[in-house]
Amino acid sequence: MTDTTAPRSPIDVLSEAFLEAHAELSPAAATIMGMQGFDDKLPDRSPAGFEAMIDLHRTTIAEARTIEVSSFREETAKDALLERIELGLERYEAGVPQYELNGISCVPVEIRQVFDLMPTTTDEDWEKIGLRLNQVGTTLDGYRETLLQQTAAGRVSAARQVKVLAERIASWTGAEGSDYFVGLTANAPDSAVKAGVEAAAIEASKAFGQFGQWLTTDLLPHAPSRDAVGREVYQLASRDHIGAALDLEEAYSWGWQELARIEKEMQTIAAELNNGDRSIPALAAVLDEDPSRRIHGKEAFRDWMQELADGAVQELGGKHFEIPEAIRRIECMIAPTSEGVIYYTPPSEDLTTRPGQMWWAVPAGIEDFATWREVTTVYHEGVPGHHLQVAQTMLRSDLLNRWQRVGCWVSGHGEGWGLYAERLMEELGYLDEPGARFGMLDAQGFRSARVIVDIGMHLELEIPHDNPFGFHPGETWNADLGFEFLRAHSRMETDFLKAELNRYLGWPGQAPSYKIGERIWLQARAEAKQRKGADFDLRAFHRDALNLGSLGLDPLRRALARL
Repeated sequence: MTDTTAPRSPIDVLSEAFLEAHAELSPAAATIMGMQGFDDKLPDRSPAGFEAMIDLHRTTIAEARTIEVSSFREETAKDALLERIELGLERYEAGVPQYELNGISCVPVEIRQVFDLMPTTTDEDWEKIGLRLNQVGTTLDGYRETLLQQTAAGRVSAARQVKVLAERIASWTGAEGSDYFVGLTANAPDSAVKAGVEAAAIEASKAFGQFGQWLTTDLLPHAPSRDAVGREVYQLASRDHIGAALDLEEAYSWGWQELARIEKEMQTIAAELNNGDRSIPALAAVLDEDPSRRIHGKEAFRDWMQELADGAVQELGGKHFEIPEAIRRIECMIAPTSEGVIYYTPPSEDLTTRPGQMWWAVPAGIEDFATWREVTTVYHEGVPGHHLQVAQTMLRSDLLNRWQRVGCWVSGHGEGWGLYAERLMEELGYLDEPGARFGMLDAQGFRSARVIVDIGMHLELEIPHDNPFGFHPGETWNADLGFEFLRAHSRMETDFLKAELNRYLGWPGQAPSYKIGERIWLQARAEAKQRKGADFDLRAFHRDALNLGSLGLDPLRRALARL
């Protein structure tokens, strides 16, 4: 799809050509991004498929470097593109996307998750689902070849991650409950397409089951027991998720300070609400038992989220943010799986086929929900968080090329904005109710703990002797200490925390991107205030910053400094 109103400078043309070629090589990612025309295909994840992706990055980088830009907008577009694809090439050349396995973000997870986002209205929609289901086995066979190639080169994910992914696949294929793929086809229309889709679903489930078994019997014996990825791999991962080169030791030290600051605020609220008792766990227990702050049933909880999300759109639009009518719809969803994660998926590129969606993969057996914990989550995932950020970007065809609008996502920028949005809602008075504010701080504290644990475990750092919590001073971080620290600084179920720990160990650098991204957003706002003085306007800052689209945080800072 070519938008004739979009910017058409040489860097824009190249960026959009890269996006189209990338979508051809990664059609599942294209569906997730909201692009149309790719729903009947799955990617080639064999060694040849990855080589094609590497070639695309190399040729695009070479051409982009030769392009002269003539405006601030073009300079920002070029900076954003090169930062992403140069780093992408580094990651491919290091073999990371080829061998990295975990239960959250890797090739098998993408192949499963894409089916959640496909249209299911017409027979033609279901024909495309059937075509995709029939390709699952081929894609997984190709990826098995890639994993074998990487194993021969000495690159295998940690044993913990191989096991986690195998267990996740077992949960999809009915080994531990219902079969996701069979359930997917339950709503297929009673027409000529139904039998073919059902047969394809059975084969897809079988292919995933065989792949999961292969992980356990063939790959696991080669997997290292060491969880830490080490400094070299971690630095690359951190740059990928944040879009900036961090001083990791400084960020680690800041994480300790930030967690201590947040928990001091939480203790003050605890004393106010719980008769002078400053205990954070004690107040959390009181709030959890408060009937006015509890909802029973997934559907009722989804409806509560929807009402809160809709209210935020209504109240913030036109007052604090410009929210066009085309993006005022967000849909709260209960995911068909039970991984315990909450996430946002963008609307379709045409903004009509699929709305922006907030998903919660509720853990099995959970039927009761504490709303004090989740008010801030709705703001993070919805408005003014991800939905405003992503959907508004998709609308700005007058300022951003298509790659910028739908093809670029940087976790530090996006998740950093999500946390910034939570903090902003506090500033705007939407979290004045002490329980909701306590919930926001609880979430912020947990994200700060993740900075400490993620960097500490993967770099195998020493725990400071003078840390503010007296936690195992002088010892070296490992997974057991990581779990103990999370347990001490969160109010979450044990199974959820175990899943979180596995996520950090298998997806290095991603978890810190939330708080570090928020930190950089706050610094950028402070710098803008200092530059503009009395002329600083918060609404204008948000508009101008979001109009840059998603980009690495180093390019973001450079762009904001020139506004």
